[in-house]
Amino acid sequence: MSGLTEGIDSRMFKLLSGILSKNGDRKDRSLVRGRSARHPWSLVRMLGRYDAATTTIDNVRHWAAADGLSASAANSPEVRRTLRNRSRYEIANNSYARGISLTLANDCVGTGPRLQMLTADAFANRFVEQEFFAWADAVGLAEKLRTMRLARVSDGESFGLLTSNPRIDSPVQLDLKLVEAEQVTSPILALDSYRYLDGIRFDEHGNPISYDVLREHPGDDAFSLTENYDTIESSSILHYFRSDRPGQIRGIPDITPALPLFAQLRRFTLAVLAAAETAADFAGILYTDAPAGGEADAAEPFEPIELEKRALLTMPGGWKMAQMHAEQPATTYAEFKREILNEIARCLNMPFNVAAGNSSGYNYASGRLDHQTYFKSIRVEQSQMARTILDRILYAWLREAILIEGYLPNSLRTLDSSFEHQWFWDGHEHVDPAKEANAQKIRLANHTTTLAHEYARQGRDWEAELKQRAKEISLMRELGLSADSTSLSPGDVTDDEDIAVEPAE
Repeated sequence: MSGLTEGIDSRMFKLLSGILSKNGDRKDRSLVRGRSARHPWSLVRMLGRYDAATTTIDNVRHWAAADGLSASAANSPEVRRTLRNRSRYEIANNSYARGISLTLANDCVGTGPRLQMLTADAFANRFVEQEFFAWADAVGLAEKLRTMRLARVSDGESFGLLTSNPRIDSPVQLDLKLVEAEQVTSPILALDSYRYLDGIRFDEHGNPISYDVLREHPGDDAFSLTENYDTIESSSILHYFRSDRPGQIRGIPDITPALPLFAQLRRFTLAVLAAAETAADFAGILYTDAPAGGEADAAEPFEPIELEKRALLTMPGGWKMAQMHAEQPATTYAEFKREILNEIARCLNMPFNVAAGNSSGYNYASGRLDHQTYFKSIRVEQSQMARTILDRILYAWLREAILIEGYLPNSLRTLDSSFEHQWFWDGHEHVDPAKEANAQKIRLANHTTTLAHEYARQGRDWEAELKQRAKEISLMRELGLSADSTSLSPGDVTDDEDIAVEPAE
């Protein structure tokens, strides 16, 4: 707390001085000072104190690395290179790191996004949806999106180039080419400036206008120390990363805070394994109760002795053998492993049972509660991916499609802002489908939800599903099959908890 208070009279000053005197704080009494003609005594300044802002002998080493660097300076090319290399190494050699990154990419992207056009022309909407789906399948869009999400975990960012590929089996030959973060950098002898940072050139408003992309990867054997690069306009570059600070232009790995924890987990596992192997082997120490220079035979201290397995051995006279015991750290291994995995997954908003692939310690309610934060994080990730990647790919695809004579319907021959659309992602299966179906039925009955919303939760287009269902019912009636379905009525639901809590996605 800080501030400037004036106009304290002599009586207030005496009262404040008395309080300070009783407290014995002579240093704080100096805060009440200053005279003027209008105000004989003025409280010039009142100072507050934050414990976290003080530097003591106990915390000086802990805060030694704290700095005031800007976002771009803190994420310098050298720092990002070190983080990338360590993240890639950990993911390549740590099973948990690999599993966590794969799970996150699969949950975020799934089998790929699905487009729903929302223009006034229903026929044009269906045509664009089908053609875009066919193009996305031809270029492997879902696989590339999963790769970009994996790259953000290990590299902190991913770049996609919108190029033309004549070998694509589609009328629109637009393609998405992925490049690694090292390839987007300042060429040799190109110095960074105010509007040119780490291979990205900006305008006066801070918008990227071009990217310098190396033609070969710096870690490739064919890479040469020449300025072999291309300058590509920002309209053809997709830059996918998470901005944690204002002014940040490059990303750092999502698992950066967990990198030391991954190393500790591996070290602890190796230590437990070593202790177990030591206890399993016929290993121990020799000791004697005899006094020094006593009746025990002479033995060389710290001399290793080779022992034969499954054999009866004799000890030197007066000596005894004690076998090594794996008392620590084996007894705390499971608890340590659980806690450190929980801390590792926290920076990704992932619950422990998803990160560990083990829900043995969960009950039904706690599992659903932990998943709420995770699924909300997934929705945020999908929203960013739709805005920064999918929307730009769609408009690039439409620009290419418009140039093809007679390809698009007449209502879509001009590219404008009327191309309203939305993206559907894979839904998340409920752990108890019966409870979810009953809750869904009740929500529809009391008009607290819509078919569009319920289908969207499953990652499906409600119009396409209803049309498909109508075809099925029509065919069933034509074949003489009963189209009536048997289901529980709202009165059959007896567990109030099943419908009082919003089911997890």
